[in-house]
Amino acid sequence: MLVYNKEKKMLEPEEYKFELQDVKEPNLLRETFSYTDIPKIAFNNTVVPMNPPENIWMTDTTFRDGQQAFPPFTVDQISHLFDLMHRLGGPHGMIRQTEFFLYSDKDKEAVRKCQEKGYEFPQITSWIRANKNDFKLVKEMGIKETGILTSCSDYHIFLKLKKTRKQALDMYLDIVKAALEEGIVPRCHFEDITRADFYGFVIPFAKELMKLSKQAKMPVKIRACDTLGFGVAYPGVALPRNVNGIMYGLTHHAGVPSEWLEWHGHNDFYRALTNSTFAWLYGCSGINGTLLGIGERTGNTPIEALAIEYVAFRGDHNGMDLSAITEIAKYFKKELKYDVPNMQPFVGAHFNSTRAGIHADGLLKEQEIYNVFDTKAILNRPPEVAITDRAGLAGIAYWINTQHPKFKDSDKKLDKNHPGIVKIKEHIDELFKSDRRNPLTQDEMIELTKKFVLDEK
Repeated sequence: MLVYNKEKKMLEPEEYKFELQDVKEPNLLRETFSYTDIPKIAFNNTVVPMNPPENIWMTDTTFRDGQQAFPPFTVDQISHLFDLMHRLGGPHGMIRQTEFFLYSDKDKEAVRKCQEKGYEFPQITSWIRANKNDFKLVKEMGIKETGILTSCSDYHIFLKLKKTRKQALDMYLDIVKAALEEGIVPRCHFEDITRADFYGFVIPFAKELMKLSKQAKMPVKIRACDTLGFGVAYPGVALPRNVNGIMYGLTHHAGVPSEWLEWHGHNDFYRALTNSTFAWLYGCSGINGTLLGIGERTGNTPIEALAIEYVAFRGDHNGMDLSAITEIAKYFKKELKYDVPNMQPFVGAHFNSTRAGIHADGLLKEQEIYNVFDTKAILNRPPEVAITDRAGLAGIAYWINTQHPKFKDSDKKLDKNHPGIVKIKEHIDELFKSDRRNPLTQDEMIELTKKFVLDEK
């Protein structure tokens, strides 16, 4: 039967009735996930339409998923990072929510300290197991929304929970009903969705959740969790790995509103940011990530990368203070003793730094030649040059003109052919001929500038 879709303004076949397929044995999709080899990427050449939501945003799990693979934060550290997150996300809630554990006294103290700040954003939510007793914690803390673990692949249902699909579905629906009865918005974490039977479990489960939402007249949210980073966003990839198809199926077949959808990706196959971006493009409003991408194994989608991606998509910062990204990275390094990878975009020490003389020469003439954008204005991080024997005259001149206290704020700049710079280069060349390997420190460069430039005058 054909029905008229008012939103799309076209006739479509009547919706297929998706029902739970309660199989006796787990379907582990062995042709794709053999385990003894790299997972395969299968194509069925089915391409779904791009459908970006009107509003997109980020949600955070630094204090939940991030902490699962990180030395535990202190209460004061959580409080400070919460402040920086609030600053980065801005007044319009580009970082809409952040989630907390509630199990220990320290967890509860951290929540209370952040609640006392009175910020509208990020909203404080929690995460609990599919256990009714855990709702007592949520109610006690005055939290209005909580994540609930609702694993959906046969790997988890059969091998971990030791249940059938029907038993798992009934258990999940029971806990969601309990949340709605308490007036708490449930956010169901569809764990391992990229290895799940999409039409035999995921869509039937999501449709049941939408029924409960309608009955309770409350949102029931879904976080699609790419738990092992198996998601792929290439056009025409077969489900369950197809990120675009997952978003299309949940919005089109299950009727989940975009604003109730989140994507949670891991970076096991270097796809966390790409998959998150495509989730936005194909119907998901919220992308879940962590500060600096910390998290289990290879980590989560970095919040700072999502913030930059948002501006690239929408052409507007929408109130975000992107300079907070630099402050977050500094705090992780100094206070949390976290060794941020030097090459990590936007936050690594070498993000906008060069050791190549030819690049330094370009920076000396015009920063835009070798810098991705005005990193000084946007991130409060001017481009830098690391001084080695490869920096050349231009690199030395650029370092002095931009980092030496006497020259960086002065209108007087040194030309790369200045006699003192030539002498500094000769000195550095000799150092590296004597098996020096590390770039010169700031103190060393200041001393060389004093000796060969300032004292020479």
